[in-house]
Amino acid sequence: MEMEKEKVLIVDDSPVQATQLKNILGDEYDVTMVHTAREGLAVASSGDFSLILLDVVMPDIDGFMLLKMLQEELITQHLPVILITSLGDIEHEQRGLTLGAVDYIVKPFHPLIVKARVHTHIKLYQYRKQVEFQSMTDQLTGVANRRRHDHYSRIKWQEAVRLKVPFSICMFDIDKFKVYNDTFGHPAGDKVIAGVAQAASSLLRRPTDFFARYGGEEFVAFLMGDEAEKAFAHLKTIRRAVENLHIPHNPSVSPWVTVSIGGVTVVPQIGTSYDTYLRIADAMLYDAKRFGRNQVVWSDGRAKHWLER
Repeated sequence: MEMEKEKVLIVDDSPVQATQLKNILGDEYDVTMVHTAREGLAVASSGDFSLILLDVVMPDIDGFMLLKMLQEELITQHLPVILITSLGDIEHEQRGLTLGAVDYIVKPFHPLIVKARVHTHIKLYQYRKQVEFQSMTDQLTGVANRRRHDHYSRIKWQEAVRLKVPFSICMFDIDKFKVYNDTFGHPAGDKVIAGVAQAASSLLRRPTDFFARYGGEEFVAFLMGDEAEKAFAHLKTIRRAVENLHIPHNPSVSPWVTVSIGGVTVVPQIGTSYDTYLRIADAMLYDAKRFGRNQVVWSDGRAKHWLER
């Protein structure tokens, strides 16, 4: 199976210069070219790039301004940027490096130097991403941890605001987990947490889904693009999947380990906060517990609610 190429974005108002760079890099990388700073910002925000090659001298918005704009966007602020400058333009090189560019290449291009610098910074970026991934993964379950959730939820909330699509947030809690731990011991409790995480994450694998361990026996998920009733139905499927694991609980509590789930669906607006709706999802979870556990309670963010039982 052929490995997917790393993606490189070239932002240069000169089609000739951009094509020259693409010809140098095209064999090793998946190269996209755009010719204005505004296009560059839009494309960088929507694509999974590993490096940006950015011309300093462009009309309207120059490379320095675009570099600052990229660093202000959550989704692009950590992308490495190599500046394209003219031979001997020391002032541009110093300013760009001070603003946060990782390197520069000069015109006329020397293919071996271009390839070497691009290769170096993509490798460094991959390494940083791997370290970051490990720091944002829950060691017990292998799913995302709360740190990853807190970071990624802000990015996806902003994306939903821009796209004007429904966004669903849900909180999970393993029912009577303290009783389970007291009955079977903490090692068995850890296995239950891992089993619940696996069951839920296996049903939340679309690119628009996210699932994380929030802490202890609590989990959090969000889904983009689904209307409230569809999200509610999907979370009921997940609740049943956990029950169908048939993990024995303390008989005085329940035959099997189960989860309660609370959720909310909203179309995010400019000025609204993800945390506000996370609290609503938590309130729906509280209701699911209050109404008897092992059920899903959902809100459309306004007056309408769905109760599973």
